[in-house]
Amino acid sequence: MKQLRSVEMVPENVNVILRMDTDLPFEGETILDDSRLKKTIPTIRYLLEKNCKIIILGHRGRPEGKVASELSLKPVYVALMELLQDGQQLIDSVFVDDIKDENKIGLAVKNNQIIFGENLRFWSEEDAGDTSLFGVIKRYTQALVNDAFAVAHRKNASIILHREMETYYGFSFAEEVEKISQILEKEERPMIIILGGAKEDKLKYIDDLLKIADHILIGGKLPKLVQNPSPASRDLPLTMEAKIVVAKLREDGLDLSEEDIVKFSEIISSSKTIIWSGAMGFYEQENSRIGTQKIAQAVADSLGQKIIAGGDTSASIKDLGLKNKIDFICSGGGVMLEMLVKGDLPAWS
Repeated sequence: MKQLRSVEMVPENVNVILRMDTDLPFEGETILDDSRLKKTIPTIRYLLEKNCKIIILGHRGRPEGKVASELSLKPVYVALMELLQDGQQLIDSVFVDDIKDENKIGLAVKNNQIIFGENLRFWSEEDAGDTSLFGVIKRYTQALVNDAFAVAHRKNASIILHREMETYYGFSFAEEVEKISQILEKEERPMIIILGGAKEDKLKYIDDLLKIADHILIGGKLPKLVQNPSPASRDLPLTMEAKIVVAKLREDGLDLSEEDIVKFSEIISSSKTIIWSGAMGFYEQENSRIGTQKIAQAVADSLGQKIIAGGDTSASIKDLGLKNKIDFICSGGGVMLEMLVKGDLPAWS
């Protein structure tokens, strides 16, 4: 298992950058799920106990072509401070809309214990992996704490900043690495991987996942995005090709068919390890949730170890009251798949 320096090793009385998972699901201006914030509360409280000043950085959505105010992190900052200050002593904090402004950052650090920066994706340097974005902030900090496992597979500037700073990892980040490492080490079989949702980049992992999984079940929008689920797998043995089960979907293509549900459920019921990333249908639409809900129930009823990832996947488990039947909920599907196939991530390499 990858050994990471824990946040517990951060010196007292230092200023730290804390990279958090702040990309929360919204409906209008309402946060639908604040679990990503809650995961990092123990890390924040620990740093506060060490009398550290904390500059929190994160992102929200993909701002291309959108008005900045639509994806501002201001409401996330407000929600976080409400969680932190619930029944606790008042914490001096401020939201800073420009992390490159020397005067704003300097004044904020001087007068506050928590400084929350605006959406990193408002600056092109973040996606480009250009760490000069943090030139000002680095002058006011001595350490980086990464507790943003959901984006640990990205090569964004905030994720690779560990190459330039003393770096530690938050409690939530370390737990997720440990859980995925245990899957790789135990290899309880049969092992199945369920892929859904709409992000086509999941398909790039199929060849590597075939080497560790006994079956790969493909639902969501993915069956429509691929003719051959694994172009490179033409060179693989037929036994490996047979491991892939692609949903036929119902006529409108927005959910699993009854036949898909029966077939997937049969395979799930006989599995010892189940890894699930992505909804089985167009979950935003109520009449296209049945496939996801049925598969969620089948996963929960399985006697194997169960790990799930992805917003809609987690939402279905929560809606059905099945959360206590899942062994672990990972904060991101892409990062989970990346670690499963590579055992390594840009967040520490």
